[in-house]
Amino acid sequence: MAKTKQRFILEFEKPIVNLEQKIAEMREYAAASHLDLEEDIKRLEKKAAELRREIYMNLSRWQRVQLARHPQRPYSLDYIERMCDYFEELHGDRRFSDDKAIVAGLAKIDDFSVVIVGQQKGRDTKENLYRNFGMPHPEGYRKALRIMELAAKFNKPIITLIDTPGAFPGIGAEERGQAEAIAYNLLRMARLPVPIINVIIGEGASGGALGIGVGDRILMAENGWYSVISPEGCAAILWRDASHAPQAAEAMKVTAPDLLRFGIIDEIIKEPEGGAHNDPDLAARFVKEAVLKHLKELIKIPTDKLLEQRLEKFAKMGAWKE
Repeated sequence: MAKTKQRFILEFEKPIVNLEQKIAEMREYAAASHLDLEEDIKRLEKKAAELRREIYMNLSRWQRVQLARHPQRPYSLDYIERMCDYFEELHGDRRFSDDKAIVAGLAKIDDFSVVIVGQQKGRDTKENLYRNFGMPHPEGYRKALRIMELAAKFNKPIITLIDTPGAFPGIGAEERGQAEAIAYNLLRMARLPVPIINVIIGEGASGGALGIGVGDRILMAENGWYSVISPEGCAAILWRDASHAPQAAEAMKVTAPDLLRFGIIDEIIKEPEGGAHNDPDLAARFVKEAVLKHLKELIKIPTDKLLEQRLEKFAKMGAWKE
């Protein structure tokens, strides 16, 4: 017998789930007792729909962070599988090893031949250890750059899928030059002579995200977050207590609407109601449509103008007038 996939429920989703369970119980009772409870069930279903809409339209920043970390949320390979007609993964940085936290390769999306680079988390303990919880080592960033330079050589647009709690902070990673690998990626990506689209599909933490996050367009999933530090890290520094993470998230303004207002990102990609995990196919369709729209615009821009606009885009970030 096939094992039923257990649903992971966040705290703020419990009122919705409780109501859905009551509806299911009423249906079972009606079927067993041969009673007509359809009107009562319809009334509860309407109430559940209204409650769902109210909760998801008024999410706090911390609740969006929680959705970005949802364990059933689609990851890079899930999007690649649904968006691409073809994907051939390439491996290794040609210096040390093949970092499984980074997936990269040649792909075709409709009529576009592209290169895709993404950060990949795991679904369970075994896979998370294999993928290092989506936290790349230096060799991961070097693999990413090697394949992006291959894209530049063959004039292929680059799409990066960002979803990481940060670059791996272990001793081995530091010994092999974690900071240098990320910094060099920033330098080289700023000058790659092909269109680059960055998509934040979940978590975008610090330099770990920025290591594959320089491009001509920055798109962000509705329930993603993007910041120089995680809310827990910020809380640990300011309050010496990570339990203040919800307060930190509010102060840091890490969500897509905040970043669009600040001019950091270019577009918010809509998600299915309740988050991308509720309908990965629809979520992937929304991402694909946004990527194709911007690709069609970017390929028309001359290379020198493209590079000039890319540098100007990042130079403007963090500039303030008083």
